[in-house]
Amino acid sequence: MNPLVSVAELAAALTGPNPPRVLDVRWKLGGPPGREEFAKGHLPSAVYVDLDTELAGHGLPTDGRHPLPEIVDFEAAARGWGLNDGDAAVVYDDVSGTSAARAWWLLRHAGFENVRVLDGGLTAWVAAGGALETGAPEVTPGTVHLEYGQLPVLDADTAASVAAHGVLLDARAGERFRGEVEPVDPRAGHIPGAVSAPTAETIGPDGRMLPPDDLAARFAALGVDADTRVGVYCGSGVTAAHAALAMEAAGLPIPALYPGSFSAWSNDPARPVAVGAA
Repeated sequence: MNPLVSVAELAAALTGPNPPRVLDVRWKLGGPPGREEFAKGHLPSAVYVDLDTELAGHGLPTDGRHPLPEIVDFEAAARGWGLNDGDAAVVYDDVSGTSAARAWWLLRHAGFENVRVLDGGLTAWVAAGGALETGAPEVTPGTVHLEYGQLPVLDADTAASVAAHGVLLDARAGERFRGEVEPVDPRAGHIPGAVSAPTAETIGPDGRMLPPDDLAARFAALGVDADTRVGVYCGSGVTAAHAALAMEAAGLPIPALYPGSFSAWSNDPARPVAVGAA
């Protein structure tokens, strides 16, 4: 199944007999939370999802800034959004899917297969004349059953192994990869052996994902094909999910994701950090 859904496809589905559950995952690094923006206007029937509290857990600095939530907590959150087994879901944001992809990846990892990301997000919906609603909808709690383990996951040791023996993609901006700037993590640079692959380069000027052939060509240029051992990471595991989304949109297998990402790696003084373009 295509992991992306167009505005036209979603609009048609929302008027059908079995409309998908729509999840609003507006979030930006450093805040503020997207709940206030959600209340001002959101897609019809959408439910707000808080990335910091529902799509992430809490732990030691060496666990990273957005460790995976405990499965019992994530399942409870998903039921609070009204999800049931067998439902379809569409997730969106206002940043070209770079935060909504976290919900997409987590749900897929937990065994919820029928979830897609709205291509272009809120911006594309509004540009196409889509209606918005205000306030918070009433939600009937769902009974979905979730269990992690459906997608490959890396820890620090296996991330280092992928960097040495496969292709470990760093989805952050190039200047953070090179160590020129570091706004949030304790050390600047990247995991040694990683390849710079800014996720912004998978997004077109209209805010939508690039066409599949263009995505496939981009990943091929990074040394990735269907047979490559691939891992992805970013600052805290959020943008990395968008890189995984882009790979599946390109027709490639979903790569292994390092949830702790550089925020976990750089908080461990035993882990080396590289700077520069390679």
